[in-house]
Amino acid sequence: MFGKKNRKPLGLYIHIPFCKSKCDYCDFCSFVPNNKGVVEHYTDALILQMEDWSSRCRNYSVDSVYIGGGTPTYLDIRRIARIIDAAYSNFKIEKNAEFTIECNPATADYEYFKKLRRLGVNRLSIGCQSTHANELKALGRIHSFEQFKACFEDAREAGFDNISVDLMYGIPEQTEQSFIETLTAIASLGPEHISLYALKIEDNTPFAAMRDKLVLPDEEAEYSMYSHAVEYLATRGYERYEISNFCRDGAASLHNLKYWHCDDYLGLGAGAHSYFEDERFSTTRVVRDYIDGLEIIGSDINIVASSEKIDSAECMDEYVMLGMRLAEGIVVADFEKRFNTSFAEKYGYRFDEYLEEGFIIKDETGYRFSSKGMFVSNYILSDVLELGE
Repeated sequence: MFGKKNRKPLGLYIHIPFCKSKCDYCDFCSFVPNNKGVVEHYTDALILQMEDWSSRCRNYSVDSVYIGGGTPTYLDIRRIARIIDAAYSNFKIEKNAEFTIECNPATADYEYFKKLRRLGVNRLSIGCQSTHANELKALGRIHSFEQFKACFEDAREAGFDNISVDLMYGIPEQTEQSFIETLTAIASLGPEHISLYALKIEDNTPFAAMRDKLVLPDEEAEYSMYSHAVEYLATRGYERYEISNFCRDGAASLHNLKYWHCDDYLGLGAGAHSYFEDERFSTTRVVRDYIDGLEIIGSDINIVASSEKIDSAECMDEYVMLGMRLAEGIVVADFEKRFNTSFAEKYGYRFDEYLEEGFIIKDETGYRFSSKGMFVSNYILSDVLELGE
């Protein structure tokens, strides 16, 4: 079915929008289903969407698969198996592809993990966020730290040797000391990868409605937490390879690197986003529309929520914006090979102010953020890229 020559690499993202309970800070496309029927219909629709894309992707070789959510492990193993089998049937997935699934500690155990391994999943991303009961409760998490540890140990016993753990800082009731305790406890477990995100209060979430009542660390405390994390994790063998991501040698997330390198990835499922053949597009977040648009023959429901062709100027801006998130920053030779234009003429002068202030470092290979620049990267990149508009 698939020719072996001239295949291009592709990342495959599969979105599962269901959760046992929705966290108060979350604005992702996720919800608690009111009946099991919608889960079954969604699984059917997801497989139909894979079939729709199969022929268009016959010249691509999938080297990373990421099943995210929501909570993918909310689905029973039978449904997950159907989805994974369909992915292998409709796409050329490389034998040694990185295959990740996200997990909430309250929704999976040893038996579940053992079956995932048999299905070809070789990497887990487990959400912990904090090791403190009051902080987990404030976030609306449904698991305890004890459940997380049991989940982590089950995953190890089931054969997972590539595990990522999600943590947050700047969360309600968190102190610098409690954050240090969380970081120390997680590092002692030895996951291969740690993702560390600052809480951002998004519109239309419960946190947004109670914004004035939340007891949050101030910006100075957040900076201290982040700086401590960078220094401490380095002593434990974790390299910061991206603003919010740390890994042991060889354990960087190959799938997420596709996003930051502006490589092709295809997103399937409600609310999923894609960057494919110089086009950026997304799928409707309305699960019922997603299901009906795919399952009902002759339906006039358009499941595409947005779509735009990316011109060369936008491609360059996006490449700089995402590439600067990485510790390596922008490698000038790679930029100029990709876009056939001078980086110095296009962007170099815009970085001058931040070079002088020590937020950006220039060396023989290119430009990258300093440690203090990483913390305010969003502001700097917004300013730098606006200069070209």
